[in-house]
Amino acid sequence: MAISIKTDKEIDLMRQSGHLLAKVHEELHAALRPGISTLELDEIGERTIRALGGIPNCKDYEGFPASVCISVNNEVVHGIPSSERILQEGDIVSLDTGLIYKGFHSDAARTWGVGKISDEAQKLIDVTRESFFEGIKKAKAGNRLYDISAAIDKFIRPYGYGIVRELTGHGIGTSLHEDPIVPNFRKLTRGPKLQKGMTICVEPMITMGDRKVGWLEDDWTVATLDGSLAAHYENTIAITDGEPEILTIL
Repeated sequence: MAISIKTDKEIDLMRQSGHLLAKVHEELHAALRPGISTLELDEIGERTIRALGGIPNCKDYEGFPASVCISVNNEVVHGIPSSERILQEGDIVSLDTGLIYKGFHSDAARTWGVGKISDEAQKLIDVTRESFFEGIKKAKAGNRLYDISAAIDKFIRPYGYGIVRELTGHGIGTSLHEDPIVPNFRKLTRGPKLQKGMTICVEPMITMGDRKVGWLEDDWTVATLDGSLAAHYENTIAITDGEPEILTIL
């Protein structure tokens, strides 16, 4: 698949989709508390997406059974919501979801603490988020795609955290996953040149311990092998003539 370049009109539709998704994340964050099940959070997410006029793009995607990927503590991504998974004080939770609006996808992820969490867990969440913003400093037309990857890698390394390599960011548009892939780690090459109209998801996935991950028996949930905590932060962005535009933040 070739990298698609969007017109200004298409970018505007993606902006509308992204702003709706930002509202969904606000609702999910507001609902997060000890004692709530991950299934309840998923139901809130789907209900909000549909109330805003969107279609959940995770639900039934390659067989995924829910509208929100909800990953707890050592789970990195793609956790399946369950009525039996009850969030506890001190957990950290990654919420990864997206929607389709007027034919265009948006995708974003956030990691939050449930109630009071440890300082170490909060630092992991904060550094993961900050690495995204360090990365997109390089998301300018004329730079190379993997300049973003290298900037994320450079920011994370001094903390001693692991950078997940099996999963990456991606292009996005009329499909949830388009070319190009967007690694969160340094590559030997610099990748394709960034152009105005490219739309990509940049999504650092960072572990407190070793970077190695595995898939659980449900064939969806990805978790750290050493049991260490993981955090995830993602936004859909558009490459412009100047600074990148984050489409999934209000």
